[in-house]
Amino acid sequence: MNINQLKAGAFLSYVLILLSNIMGVVYTPFMLRMMGQSEYGLYALIASIVGYLTILDFGFGNAIIRYTAKYRSLNQKDEEYNLNGMFMIVYSLIALLVVVIGIVLYLNVANIFSNTMTVAEVEKARIMMILLIFNLAIAFPLGIFGFIVTAYENYVFSRSISIIRVVIYPCIMVPMLMMGYRAIGMIVVATVLNIATLLINMVYCFVKLKIKLYFNKFNFSLLKEISTYSFFTFLIMIVDKINWSADQFILGAVSGTVMVAIYSVAAQLNTYYLSFSTAIVGVFLPRITAMVTNNATEDEISDLFIKIGRVQYIIMAFVMSGFLLIGQEFINIWAGKDYKSAFYIAAILMIPVTVPLIQNLGISILQAQNKQKFRTFVLTSIAGLNIALSIPLGKLYGGIGCAIGTSVALILGPVILMNIYYYKKIHINIPKFWKEILIMTIPVVIAVVIGMGMNYLWKSSGYIDLLLKASIFSVIYVPLMWFLGMNKYEKDLFRGPVLKILRKTKLIGA
Repeated sequence: MNINQLKAGAFLSYVLILLSNIMGVVYTPFMLRMMGQSEYGLYALIASIVGYLTILDFGFGNAIIRYTAKYRSLNQKDEEYNLNGMFMIVYSLIALLVVVIGIVLYLNVANIFSNTMTVAEVEKARIMMILLIFNLAIAFPLGIFGFIVTAYENYVFSRSISIIRVVIYPCIMVPMLMMGYRAIGMIVVATVLNIATLLINMVYCFVKLKIKLYFNKFNFSLLKEISTYSFFTFLIMIVDKINWSADQFILGAVSGTVMVAIYSVAAQLNTYYLSFSTAIVGVFLPRITAMVTNNATEDEISDLFIKIGRVQYIIMAFVMSGFLLIGQEFINIWAGKDYKSAFYIAAILMIPVTVPLIQNLGISILQAQNKQKFRTFVLTSIAGLNIALSIPLGKLYGGIGCAIGTSVALILGPVILMNIYYYKKIHINIPKFWKEILIMTIPVVIAVVIGMGMNYLWKSSGYIDLLLKASIFSVIYVPLMWFLGMNKYEKDLFRGPVLKILRKTKLIGA
């Protein structure tokens, strides 16, 4: 493994997350105002529907990376090139399946949404669906080259391409929106950029990596082995799509495009929140993998679970409490007062999901110990419960009702059942975990109460007010957490990078 590639790739991954969030925050309000609620809701709805077809990947992407890396390490070039050819055939067949399903969806748009859409919206939805289906059909067979780049550990190239794409998209869309192009224009631009990225990966694979595709031997036994390996990944993909995309589809059928637009803004904010936890835990994944591989004791694994959970809670509690304090004012200014109910939807989604986010090191433990079946069963079950609750609640209470249905499912599954499983079967000290989290919640509550007083006395009128409020809350939160919540390990963890920067800038002595 090229250590420099790994370090640079890890750094660029965080840059990508940061840029994606910044671009989203800056670009989204402009886009919302230029498109209008109805048009944006239509776009979000159709994108959500077609997005379900991405599960037809069946989890093969991870398998391509794993088996390519395996054949490379064994220097088995023929097997590697046969694997490439086999998956080019498999993904081409999947692309044909996408087209067939897309045609069925296209023909039934009016039947599904005629009660909540105008005739003009139905026609526009059909055009968007054709473009998105075409985009996805192309992405499946050409997408294998991106997996190959990752398997070859060329992280700098792959992350750099993603960063360029994130930056270019809004730069193109801003003038297009100003010229009057709206949802269909957004999809056209996204499709062109997607195809360009896929072709760049393909050229890189053939020219730089010198890969080949052999079609002379289709290995059915290998495909069966890979399918078994990918099964649980496939189920989790289905569950994620249902939990985070089903509500838009339900609202499109029972409430219309305006409510879909409001819910989509809340979902976008929830996505930003999820990314904070993903970025944090990624730093610790190699360590837990090594511990399990080297037969670490249950106490050692439990201690690491608690240690990392505490670190994540410090960050997630800060983001969550800040959002609860100024989120409503932020949404009113950022997206517009027409989207004010997005605050309640986002809060209802974000509060319960905080628990699995601060415990997501447990996922790595389950994977390392090959004990994923129960979690897969739980997540599959709550996905069904989510739909069963969200349909009637969505009819009664719109987006807030759908969010409540999703939250109830999250509380029953990832919160209650998974905590019981971690305690009973994985032998993680869950009571100790929650005792420490509750103690750390004391400074959070104090900071929120003070922040509520600030909100009562000071109403925001713009971004400067919001920035000042966020800064004041940070000044309140950080010392409270430092003195009342954090232990020595956590203080050293946060203090270390600051001291390093100060030394490099020669503000303090070495």
